[in-house]
Amino acid sequence: MRTLDENKRKAILKAGMDVIAEDGFHQAKIAKIAELAGVATGSIYRYYPNKEAIIVVILEQLWSQLAGELRLLVPRTDMSPVEKLDMTVDLVFDIFTGNTALALIFVNEHHQFLMKGVGTLKDHYNDFLDLAESVIREGVERRVFNANVDIKVFRHFIIGAFRHLLQQWTIEPEALPLNKVRQNLKFIIKNGILLHPVKK
Repeated sequence: MRTLDENKRKAILKAGMDVIAEDGFHQAKIAKIAELAGVATGSIYRYYPNKEAIIVVILEQLWSQLAGELRLLVPRTDMSPVEKLDMTVDLVFDIFTGNTALALIFVNEHHQFLMKGVGTLKDHYNDFLDLAESVIREGVERRVFNANVDIKVFRHFIIGAFRHLLQQWTIEPEALPLNKVRQNLKFIIKNGILLHPVKK
């Protein structure tokens, strides 16, 4: 019975993601989510008190998963800071490339719920960004990345650029394929922060 409940919970989350991505959070209807999930409308409230709870869990899981994967990557001694930076970018791109609905929710809804401070979303989000910062700090300490870069500014610059690029991809996926965006973003990041010897 427990497995069935977990399956229902997952089905509701998946349906919620698809409906909110298609209709937007404010226009999304619980009845449509229930229909898509294959459950009675009333039974949704046994799992989530409202649709806000559904989207918050979706976003919490997104950043919790990314932070968890990055937490395993950061302490590795078999990888250079440059390789870790590449892997960090790949982690983010991979999760959205495989899930267009999640990408749309991130682009269209993430900011408002982050600012509202609902649940543990902000904690997971900041945890991920703090871990990503530690990759840059390691590179600075190992004299691979330029120490003149303000890491806090860099943090906001990259997440802003990524969000905008992802938004453009959701509008015109053929014109701006994510794998092309991924490679270009890596190139821009590394060539902007790699420490080059000063020519005399």
